[in-house]
Amino acid sequence: MYPSNTPQSQPDRPKKITVFDIRAAKAEGRPITMSTAYDALFGALMDEAGIEVVLVGDSVGMTTLGMDSTVPVTMDEMLHHVRAVRRGCRHALVVGDLPFMSFNVSIEEAIRNAGRLVKEAGADCVKLEGGAHFAPTVAAIVKAGIPVQGHIGLLPQTAAAGGGFKVQGKTLEAVGELIADARALEAAGAFSIILEAVPAEVGAKVAQAVSIPVIGVGAGPHVDGQCVVMHDLLGLYDAFTPKFAKVYAKLRPLIVGALSEFRDEILDQSFPGPEHSYKMPKDAAERLKDL
Repeated sequence: MYPSNTPQSQPDRPKKITVFDIRAAKAEGRPITMSTAYDALFGALMDEAGIEVVLVGDSVGMTTLGMDSTVPVTMDEMLHHVRAVRRGCRHALVVGDLPFMSFNVSIEEAIRNAGRLVKEAGADCVKLEGGAHFAPTVAAIVKAGIPVQGHIGLLPQTAAAGGGFKVQGKTLEAVGELIADARALEAAGAFSIILEAVPAEVGAKVAQAVSIPVIGVGAGPHVDGQCVVMHDLLGLYDAFTPKFAKVYAKLRPLIVGALSEFRDEILDQSFPGPEHSYKMPKDAAERLKDL
């Protein structure tokens, strides 16, 4: 018997998404929904909205920590943010991103850091960037009992070495390499793959080449799921939005407007009003006048 406060005794509680559910989605022909979160509040909001996969990406460096790229993000920073999202997100599959140089040096170090994201921060699985070259690393992490999501195409962590943030897979040779990368990751045991910034036709070819789900980040409509960074889809930036990101709500001007109104009401002393202030009991207020 389970205690009465456990999920097993609460059949109306939403089912926890697992890597097996994500793998099954492709066979069922059901598109996979994925976005990002970096704190408990937005983890809970992703759950409430029914997003299946929540990535705590090293994009936290640029979206939240004010960095110019994802490269400086540390393991400690990733652990901090994965923990926060895990506290708010109880339904979706939580993916912890392995930051730059946390898996590149050795397989042993990659296993250790993947284990930290799962054991210390509560991630359900981990993601790492790279194709066939990192297949042995993926296989070792999977063998250690940790599910892995691959990431091919545009690789933000090493984009500078590849000429910057550019569309990938624009030649037949490059498409062949992407397909080889996807197949190598599948063979290594990855349960799914992120495919970033490739032409739509290429996204379709890569998705057809493997039996595991291929989730697109700017990979066209013919893949097995879609991921857009939360800050992009909510319209929190005014300087740049990637071509592949649809803005579903323009929250930035609403937030700035609310903050500006707050500032103005403080300056003209219209806030706080009586409805925002506490009152003493009438008799105590009368005696207070004599103090």
